[in-house]
Amino acid sequence: MKIHEYQAKALLKGFGVVVPSGKVATTAAEAEAAAAALFAEGSKVVVVKAQIHAGGRGKGGGVKLAKNASEARGHAEKILGMMLKTHQTGPAGQRVNKVYVEAGSDIARELYLGMTLDRDAACVTMMASAEGGVEIEEVAAHHPEKILKAAIAPLVGLSPFQARQLAFGLGLSGPTVSAFVKFAQALYRAYVATDASLVEVNPLVITKSGDVIALDAKMTFDDNALYRHADVNALRDLAEEDSKEIAAKEHDLSYIALDGNIGCMVNGAGLAMATMDIIKLAGGAPANFLDVGGGADEEKVTAAFKIILADPQVKAVLVNIFGGIMKCDVIANGIVAAAKQVHLKVPLVVRLEGTNVELGKKILGSSGLAITPADGMDDAARKVVAAARMERA
Repeated sequence: MKIHEYQAKALLKGFGVVVPSGKVATTAAEAEAAAAALFAEGSKVVVVKAQIHAGGRGKGGGVKLAKNASEARGHAEKILGMMLKTHQTGPAGQRVNKVYVEAGSDIARELYLGMTLDRDAACVTMMASAEGGVEIEEVAAHHPEKILKAAIAPLVGLSPFQARQLAFGLGLSGPTVSAFVKFAQALYRAYVATDASLVEVNPLVITKSGDVIALDAKMTFDDNALYRHADVNALRDLAEEDSKEIAAKEHDLSYIALDGNIGCMVNGAGLAMATMDIIKLAGGAPANFLDVGGGADEEKVTAAFKIILADPQVKAVLVNIFGGIMKCDVIANGIVAAAKQVHLKVPLVVRLEGTNVELGKKILGSSGLAITPADGMDDAARKVVAAARMERA
């Protein structure tokens, strides 16, 4: 689960991370009032920031400086309601419903600081770079040597010496080193305490007076841990999430929307990944990851089918099921029920193996629906890719 910048900063501030003063606004009038309050507190300039779950907002016109409250109002009027397009939103963009009006900072340097789980090292890792303000993916791709890392032992936590090594590697000196150490340790506490999967501060700024401040903040959380974080779960903004992914959560389905045109329904995450790989190998592109799980019933399968077909980009559907706990006849009944309810108009390829496979095939064969059976994953991939190409043509 992702949250907005202003929400991330509020959470991080509670753990001791230093953030600029700011207020969220949903109207231009609220933005003007927020700016006026910040100017009254001594700010020389304020920043009006679009609040969407995507990076690159500045390049898309979603971040503007204002020298007075009236100017802040004008920026908010233009930003609120716009379809902000960035490299992370896709071509359609994301509608801006909120802006964050924040006090400007006297910036001397821009750095990067982030934390995530390094599965190779089997521990949480803190990453830092002097290339702040730049997408970390670009730095990793073109200048990996500029990314500093500290692997954190789970029973010890982030040690002061590790934070100091990062500070020295970034070229910090004097009192700023101590400020950075304090900042880094607060960030680690927030990461662990909230069951975050990613925390990024980009840019992390060093002010001309030597202070260390989070000028931006991004936090992503482990969905499986949200049951013990009601406060974090309450921050979910459904307007920022894919409607199909929301529907999938309601039916306890694992669904992730992708940008291809072949819908996939599979049982088991490993088989789902293999299915997407073999579709790519056959020259196609998966439209989604969807795992119905091992214990799905007919109702759940029907819901999954409807979610896949709700994507207008889907030109063909591949159902790839290995029946273990999940029985092939249950899947078959779900497929038939869903196809009839939604009046299926795209090609459907089905590969069934495992428990009750013959019964499942019989149900599909006698359904009266235009279902293409497949023997094996290679055959299924070739057939669904060919079908999608014919539909697109």
